[in-house]
Amino acid sequence: LIKDYNTNSGGKYAEYFTPHAVAKIMARCLVNENVSNVTCYDPSAGSGTLLMNLAHQIGEDKCTIYSQDISQKSSNLLRLNLILNDLVHSIPNVVKGNTILEPFHKDKNGRLQQFDYIVSNPPFKLDFSDFSADLDTKENHDRFFAGIPNIPKAKKESMAIYLLFLQHIMYSLKDTGKAAIVVPTGFITAQSGIDKKIRERMVSSKMLAGVVSMPSNIFATTGTNVSIIFLDKQNQGDVILIDASKLGTTIKEGKNQKTVLSYEEEDKIINTFNTKTPLEDFSVVVSYDEIKAKNHSLSAGQYFEVKIEYTDITHQEFAGKMKTFENNLESLFNENKTLEKEIQ
Repeated sequence: LIKDYNTNSGGKYAEYFTPHAVAKIMARCLVNENVSNVTCYDPSAGSGTLLMNLAHQIGEDKCTIYSQDISQKSSNLLRLNLILNDLVHSIPNVVKGNTILEPFHKDKNGRLQQFDYIVSNPPFKLDFSDFSADLDTKENHDRFFAGIPNIPKAKKESMAIYLLFLQHIMYSLKDTGKAAIVVPTGFITAQSGIDKKIRERMVSSKMLAGVVSMPSNIFATTGTNVSIIFLDKQNQGDVILIDASKLGTTIKEGKNQKTVLSYEEEDKIINTFNTKTPLEDFSVVVSYDEIKAKNHSLSAGQYFEVKIEYTDITHQEFAGKMKTFENNLESLFNENKTLEKEIQ
């Protein structure tokens, strides 16, 4: 049923099957304690890989699934997934529709419903120029606090729609809620625009829990490097940043190269995240103030200590090295003069 799901570059709605490793890491970093009677939401659910992993982690009888997706094909697959995964009670909550323009799930007062857990691998780029003007309403100003991405003049299909999903998710979280969102890695260091405004809000409201930068080609069908942003409305402590880009083994899948994580590597990411353990050249634990000082960059590499190795040498050895440098420099200067004459 899903073998053709990723063909044609994800099709009209950029439908990509999220790799199991990504879904597992998101679920196990979001839920590492017993919870019950919670709501789980994906505003760009696809066939439901992320929601299924999250429900397994919580317990199918302890959660209710809510979803919305613009694709009828994806919504049908998700309903089938719910039947196969003991989540039949959530079938009425699977909605086909445009989450950004017409979010479906609302409370009894007509306000957008808020959820305990949100997972999402939204489309990164998509042409939504037909309805972007419709978003400029009073109701949407709070939801899209950082703004609506510009419509590129040449390639409308390269509009950064994921920035709207990210803001929608932040708006749809309960005060005790948690979320995990797949974003292009460029988002975590962008120095201007909507990207930076969103990161600033995550930090100022102390809802950022951590970031995991994944290896390249973790998605076989797209070469975009991805990171996972973790939000936790109750995170008042430090933030863990993980650089997992060097993990994984590259394999060939059809015409594409794909990076596959071993179970041990998946567990390393999950355990490091959940215990907030700093590991050399892999993870770092930083405060919100440190993130502000680094211009709100969420790239772990920018916080790693630079290590300089020193070697003890005697005065004579030092003098010898310096003499060699001086002689080399003198001969290079002489060569320079000769070359200048030749050039003239």
